Amino acid sequence: MKKKLVVLTGAGISAESGIKTFRDADGLWEGHNVMDVATPEGWHKNPELVLDFYNQRRRQLHDVQPNLGHQILTELENDFDVSIITQNVDNLHEKAGSSNVLHLHGELLKVRSIANRNYILDWETDLNLGDFDDKGNQLRPHIVWFGEEVPALEKAVTIVEKADILIIIGTSLQVYPAAGLMNFAKQTIPVYYIDPKPAPIYDLPNDLKIIAATGSEGVKIVQKDLEKLK
Repeated sequence: MKKKLVVLTGAGISAESGIKTFRDADGLWEGHNVMDVATPEGWHKNPELVLDFYNQRRRQLHDVQPNLGHQILTELENDFDVSIITQNVDNLHEKAGSSNVLHLHGELLKVRSIANRNYILDWETDLNLGDFDDKGNQLRPHIVWFGEEVPALEKAVTIVEKADILIIIGTSLQVYPAAGLMNFAKQTIPVYYIDPKPAPIYDLPNDLKIIAATGSEGVKIVQKDLEKLK
């Protein structure tokens, strides 16, 4: 039976493909204040701005490609039972071929009803005011905004609890509850943390290896290490 390899990914792994993260720019995301485009308050204040913002992000997905980090994670499925839990809303893990991806913060290529969060549609083009669900309610981006609960969190905790190996890639470990997921791992398993500027990790009893590198560089290093852990 293959060992369970759980990978937690953040914006850093997508940055190498050209997708920007607001945390690199003083709270600005592609020139917008995060509170204006990634909160329920921003949506109520100016839904057209929010829709335009995510329409631009959605269009960008058609022009970017997975990088080596994404591709190596796909290759690891040959030797491990791989589950990816990502904070990213892009589809680069799926584009690379990963078969088991859980999106904590939603997906750009999906929309949902403002009246029913379980009414979710695949959506690859622009979303506009006047795009409704089957009961006439406006559709919104299927994104978990700041201040909203994370519906996938419980499932993510269950996955981490079953891990035999945990890899954390490209996250500042500042966005909760996602940042706390590593604390649900069994204390006996190895943990790898890959980031060009790794955040300090305190009180994690596991065998922890910190790799100060980009996602693709770090995953190459870990891939060699994992040869011994199959």
